[in-house]
Amino acid sequence: MELPKSIVHVLRARGRELGDTPALWSKRNGSYQPTSWREYASLVERTGRGLMTLGLKPGQAVGILGFNRIEWHLAAYGAMSAGGTPVGIYVTSSPEQIQYIVHHCEAPIVVVENLAQLEKVRAQRANLPHLKHVVLMEGRADDAVSFDDLLARADGTPREDLDARVAGLEPEGLATLIYTSGTTGPPKGVEITHKNVVWTAAYLTKCVGAPEGEILISYLPLSHIAEQLVSMHCGVWNRFEVYFAESLEKLPENLREVRPTLFFAVPRVWEKFKARLEDAIAQAPAQRKKLLARAQKVATAYHERAMVSEKPGPLVALQYAIFKRLVFSKLHARLGLERCKLFGTSAAPIGRDVLEFFRAIDVPLLETYGQSEVTGPTSVSIPGAARFGFLGRPMPGLTVRIAEDGEILVKGDNVCKGYHKEPAATAELLEGGWMHSGDVGEIDAQGYLRITDRKKDLIVTSGGKKAAPQELEKHLRAIFPVGNAVVVGESRNYLCALLTLDPDAAKRFARERGLPEDPGALVANPTLQAQLQQGVDALNGKLAKWETIKRFEILPSDFTVEGGELTPTLKIKRKVVAEKYRANIERMYEGD
Repeated sequence: MELPKSIVHVLRARGRELGDTPALWSKRNGSYQPTSWREYASLVERTGRGLMTLGLKPGQAVGILGFNRIEWHLAAYGAMSAGGTPVGIYVTSSPEQIQYIVHHCEAPIVVVENLAQLEKVRAQRANLPHLKHVVLMEGRADDAVSFDDLLARADGTPREDLDARVAGLEPEGLATLIYTSGTTGPPKGVEITHKNVVWTAAYLTKCVGAPEGEILISYLPLSHIAEQLVSMHCGVWNRFEVYFAESLEKLPENLREVRPTLFFAVPRVWEKFKARLEDAIAQAPAQRKKLLARAQKVATAYHERAMVSEKPGPLVALQYAIFKRLVFSKLHARLGLERCKLFGTSAAPIGRDVLEFFRAIDVPLLETYGQSEVTGPTSVSIPGAARFGFLGRPMPGLTVRIAEDGEILVKGDNVCKGYHKEPAATAELLEGGWMHSGDVGEIDAQGYLRITDRKKDLIVTSGGKKAAPQELEKHLRAIFPVGNAVVVGESRNYLCALLTLDPDAAKRFARERGLPEDPGALVANPTLQAQLQQGVDALNGKLAKWETIKRFEILPSDFTVEGGELTPTLKIKRKVVAEKYRANIERMYEGD
């Protein structure tokens, strides 16, 4: 497949080809308003020229700090067009974290969403010697350039100068830096090339078979490779219409407004949906619950075959068609997902209970495995080739093998150049010409990939036995009403677990049993303790002796990004949890 030199070239072509066809949708004055492909390409061009007028030189970085919105896209593609490198920064970042990234990539320009994010940059301005300009997406400030002013400054740079920089983009040149979310230490800047971006967008499309013109909603952090790839690069490649959610809090409302045809979410989002749907089902009239239970049984039987490309029996197919019209279409409409053709999940392990629940309500989740270092996906589940417990097959054009120690190794045109300004870490990552994923897994006889854990997360007990915490935590999260779980036990005699409660599920648990809904009181309640102990005992009965959870503690509040226990993509920061809850952990090992 012959590919364009960069995604910028593709965007320019889309502007010429598609003209007034809607490309992006933004909420303005209470309703979604479109930006056409012609306007999109023109605004990117003016943004690039504006950045050049501010002094951006080829190879320099442009930091972008804001929630998903059109200005994010314009800043990223404008920077690329000018030969620069966009660098996304999570909106939840502290001033110190922002300083680390902006200083590390030596960005002379940072584009921030609003005055609140500007204040974080101001707090560290003295520690940012390379920073020359701050651009505000909305609002005005004396020490910042407004976005309207940035666009106006395009007149200070001839169109021909920007065109020359676009013409000078090379496939092996740097397209973007994706800073890792820092689960194991300071974030690393993953160097993604123009070839990486275009190749991955093209081959992911080929793998999934997503037709052009689909509708999706952008709400996951654009600083993360998954959202960038899907809503930006695949959006341009496939001519998608992309709607920007107003916020995470308004996502349910925005879903009902947008009614996307594709929807992707990280496991924690699906878990939240599950808890709220189960709560709604629990409060439904008995007759309705009975009907839904019958429908769920049929949907499970139907998708068990359909997911592996087998034809369901005629009776199941008939019942499924009836329930789809009478039950599932109405349920999906309440969620805003009645037009959705593909439901995806990735970025962290997801529990089998979550997969089974959604399959039973006619929402078969397709798992994808990957990481920033491979520009997103390594293996992909697709309709007709999806199996529970596995993460699909490797994408076409990739070579995946399992090393002697079980680590997953990848080779292909989506593999990054390395880590920015970290030659030693790059050499370790790309040793022997293979990308070393850091994940432990296996490939079965049919070519399906399964992950067992992170290589660095494996727990070695004092007896020398190895336990995979992520797999155990996945099962612990399936115990009602657990929200999050962290297994500990490195160099200890046995494993223990810290458990949190899902707020919505905990309220339902308390309400159904007439218990106090206050988290502090509920955590200490014997009924809850017995419920969790029963779940842990059931899990232990399926495990080898050294894998069993001997003790657990329930924490009074769930893990959060703000609390520091979760990354912006809702993955556990184990070191933070171990330090923050050291006293709880030590208490579980008293008398060891």
